Amino acid sequence: MKQLHQWHWISSALSLVGLLAFTVTGITLNHAGSIEATPTVTIAHAQLPSALLPALNGPDEAKQPLPAPVTAFIDKRLGISTSGTAEWSADEIYLALPRPGGDGWVTLDRRTGAIEAETTDRGWLSRLNDLHKGRDAGPAWKWFIDIFAGACLMFALTGLFLLHLHSLRRPSTWPIVGFGLLIPAVLAIWFVH
Repeated sequence: MKQLHQWHWISSALSLVGLLAFTVTGITLNHAGSIEATPTVTIAHAQLPSALLPALNGPDEAKQPLPAPVTAFIDKRLGISTSGTAEWSADEIYLALPRPGGDGWVTLDRRTGAIEAETTDRGWLSRLNDLHKGRDAGPAWKWFIDIFAGACLMFALTGLFLLHLHSLRRPSTWPIVGFGLLIPAVLAIWFVH
């Protein structure tokens, strides 16, 4: 019993802030069509120095990262991170820049070294909603969501065992738990199409 209480409070402490954030973003995701957002689109142009043009030589059809000197130049000149796998074709290199709350892309003309970049920012609410879904957030965030989900599962299971232990003194426990199961089941079966 003491161990059960300890696991319950530790898992609740670990998941408290995450539960609050995921609850709020669950509501905002559910009403995303009602919440207006004005995306901010930024377009930038640059020219790769002629000394770096040979770095654009390579296969005509490939998926590979940009060469390190090219990445360093673009990151410094345009202030955007260009890590990731780019699509190389005969004429240009295209790099998608997905991220929570926005996206973007960079193209490089392989002959002239002309660089064009576009970034879109959909605002902080979109960023939080994308983090809720784990969209384009990277492996560290994926691990956080998995660990957070494990803490929530521990919180729920230890709570269920605690309900069982205290249900003799609280006769309304199981009917309330039953309603907690019945309400979403009825809504899913009869009202979700």
